[in-house]
Amino acid sequence: MKQIEIIIATDNHLDYAQEICEVISDSAKVRGTGIAKRTPDYIKGKMVNGNAIIALCKGMFAGFCYIEVWGHEKYVAHSGLIVHPDYRNQGLAKRIKEFTFNYSLKKYPHSKVFGITTGLAVMKINSDLGYKPVTFSELTNDPKFWAGCKTCTNYDILKSKEHKMCLCTGMLYDPSIEVKKKEKWYDKKVLKRLKKIKQTMLASNKQLLLWKK
Repeated sequence: MKQIEIIIATDNHLDYAQEICEVISDSAKVRGTGIAKRTPDYIKGKMVNGNAIIALCKGMFAGFCYIEVWGHEKYVAHSGLIVHPDYRNQGLAKRIKEFTFNYSLKKYPHSKVFGITTGLAVMKINSDLGYKPVTFSELTNDPKFWAGCKTCTNYDILKSKEHKMCLCTGMLYDPSIEVKKKEKWYDKKVLKRLKKIKQTMLASNKQLLLWKK
């Protein structure tokens, strides 16, 4: 882990874009969860704009995350958090997330930071950083953000619920609210119950899709 460097990506890292997209896609297939697809050109754009974070180990791609800006900088979101299979189970995802979080607070100090995810590990990391679970109505209403969900396998659920809920959990960090002590909203029982609910919803959605076919 000491050999892994986490830095702000630039146009010097454009050659990693294709591999990043492939690792994100492969990871989603293995987990069997939905994920909004991104193209190499989209990833490259984030690098050029200074809104991407990359982890490298002796020049090899180890992890990645990028920042999206919504509502004229009223909101920012961290997306595409991924760790290469060769570097997983070492706490790298948390390091990348923390780096991205702190960097976005400096670059966009007045923006609320939010995210939607189906990953319990990401939810735990977000909670440790001070995020709180919220309804989708408290997130950005920018149609471009929600349009990005169209490539997700769970988009039919989001659409049927009128963009009010999905398998993803919405989480928000508001820098304008001073938090003296971060309180964890989760415990093992909560995580277990949340996981069970999401698995049930996912199974029901798959059965519905099979019925339509």
